Amino acid sequence: MKVVCAVLWLALVLPLSSVAEQCPKHLQGEYRKLHSAESIDLCDLLQDAPALIVNTASHCGFTPQFEALEAVHKKYQGQGLVVVGFASDDFKQAAKSEEEAATICYTNYGVTFTMLAPTAVTGDEANAYFNWLAAQAEEPGWNFNKYLINPKDGSVTHFSSKVKPDSEELTEAIEAAL
Repeated sequence: MKVVCAVLWLALVLPLSSVAEQCPKHLQGEYRKLHSAESIDLCDLLQDAPALIVNTASHCGFTPQFEALEAVHKKYQGQGLVVVGFASDDFKQAAKSEEEAATICYTNYGVTFTMLAPTAVTGDEANAYFNWLAAQAEEPGWNFNKYLINPKDGSVTHFSSKVKPDSEELTEAIEAAL
């Protein structure tokens, strides 16, 4: 009986340990979805996937980029691209509430890609994922900075707020990552 219990324990524990060991540190952890109690595990969402990561704000001159981000999401999701918006108030242009931010994203711009609840993306308070992005490329200098993660070569390419999601420059980089 002890052998059976030990084998069952190993069968349950080893897969969990190996998954945690296989997931890079910067992808470990859960983030809550925007205006939701539901959380996502970044490792499940992003590991080995080409990804476009964007720090967003609801009341910024670049907020209309949500429309083009959604178009990029719809165009490339079938090829494996994952688009994730990290809402943030680091530049003091976020909505007053998550409910308002959700309305702006989901109702006004029709966003269906993953949007995460507000979190810091710069400085000492930045979340672990944005700390990693800053180390790979650079810290966002404003809202709507874009980071393209290419799993083929492990590269992270930074695009400033001024680079539109549907620009030729970003489109070529996305297509190379797919």
